[in-house]
Amino acid sequence: MTTVYLNGTFLPLEEAQISVMDRGFLFGDGVYEVIPVYDRQPFRLHEHLARLQASLDGIRLTNPHGADAWESLIMQIVASAEWQDQGVYLQVTRGPGPRDHAFPKIIQPTVFIMPMPLSPPSAESVEHGVSAITATDNRWLRCDLKVTSLLPNVLLRQLSVDADCAETVLIRDGQLIEGSASSVFIVQRGVLLAPPKTNLMLPGITYDVVLELAAAEGMDCVIRPISEAELRSADEIWLTSSTKEVMAVSRLDGQPVGSGQPGPLFRRMHAHYQTFKHTVM
Repeated sequence: MTTVYLNGTFLPLEEAQISVMDRGFLFGDGVYEVIPVYDRQPFRLHEHLARLQASLDGIRLTNPHGADAWESLIMQIVASAEWQDQGVYLQVTRGPGPRDHAFPKIIQPTVFIMPMPLSPPSAESVEHGVSAITATDNRWLRCDLKVTSLLPNVLLRQLSVDADCAETVLIRDGQLIEGSASSVFIVQRGVLLAPPKTNLMLPGITYDVVLELAAAEGMDCVIRPISEAELRSADEIWLTSSTKEVMAVSRLDGQPVGSGQPGPLFRRMHAHYQTFKHTVM
């Protein structure tokens, strides 16, 4: 039995219910976070909660809990779940109210927390990499907010599912942005390149970790805009996220990336990340 938290109560997932008038259901009016947990210890919890706060601020929704309260609730969910490694999904919507685009003057937010099993990338994907496709980024202009209204991402991700690929890499105005559900790095001539954070991409927690590890490993790293041409001629392409961790793209739009196998910098980063995630929370 999976225990979840909903509006002040811990209860079985099967019994959790919300009003059909919840603005999260009617409008996608809410935000969310996914926090990886290793050995029952949340990874980069404070950074995830800071991003949650930024998303709430971005949609003008007051945070229903302080950091200590969030941490207490999350740790109770972690302890209740059967998995040592897990993902904790938390969602805050504006709550139930009349179906009107304008915010109700008085409304109680809906808070939901759920544990999920967390599986690392398969040994095969680490050894041989994954395939990805590209698509034009047609999402809105506030992709820096982690909101629940994800239909554009869903449709873009489905393109890669239809193509039997792991991810859709997004291009906007000739520049690499990110994946439909991941950050994207490239390697050119031994230098790790990362697109800068803007309102057009989610500020990835794993993105930050990778940059920290690259600096610790003495890798040359540059944060700057990356052109589509540079993406397509890259020696290595990486996908990063809380659930993907760090993955190598070995084929892009049916063409090999570099040698067609994960490159040497990826292998260094992957090994370092595996050690780091269990030692620094």
